[in-house]
This record gives sequence, C-alpha cells and structure tokens, in this order.
Amino acid sequence: MKLALTTSGTTPEAPLDPRFGRAPRFLVYDTDTNGFEIVDNRAGFEAAQGAGFQAAERLVRLGVDGLVTSCCGPNAFRVLERAGIEIYNSDARTVAEAIEAYRAGRLVAVEPS
Repeated sequence: MKLALTTSGTTPEAPLDPRFGRAPRFLVYDTDTNGFEIVDNRAGFEAAQGAGFQAAERLVRLGVDGLVTSCCGPNAFRVLERAGIEIYNSDARTVAEAIEAYRAGRLVAVEPS
C-alpha cells in the first residue's frame, strides 16, 4: 500500500505538516517495502487558489492508496474519495509517528459527511 503523508521535510523524522494542499512535500511511504519517496508540492504550496484540489489530483496520479494529514478541505476530499483514496487525520508530531499509528491501527479513515 502507498501512503502519502504531508510534511515539510525529507525524512520520516520530519514534522507531519498540518496542511494538505499547501504542505511543501508529501512523503509517499510503501507499507510493503518500508521504502519511501519525497514528492515536491511546490505548485500547491505556491498556488493562489485550488491548492487542495491540485494536490489531490497529484496524489491520484501517483497511485497512492491512502493519505495521512491533519486537515483536508471538502474539494480535495471529494477528489480523493472518488479515486478510492482513504483519508486519515492525525495529530502526530512526525511522519514516523503517523506511520506507526497507521500500522498499529490507531488511525481511522475519515467518513464523508
């Protein structure tokens, strides 16, 4: 499974960024191999509007299965939901803590409202 996490850093020890569309980067973690890649989100970070929508489309193109963030707006949520991407809210301090919480089953997928 490919899990995207919002971050401002480049390692799992980096902070989990509370923003989705304006997070500087995504760390895409592979739960099968424990490997990860860093995906730049500069376009969303610098966007005047539609940052969440653009970031959601990017994650769809990357083929991720899940997203861990603190907050995801309604437009981005709809794009991710239509693509079958599970969304998990987390208040973890670091990406590594959020991954650990996910692996331990402590993160619950957000239900559409």
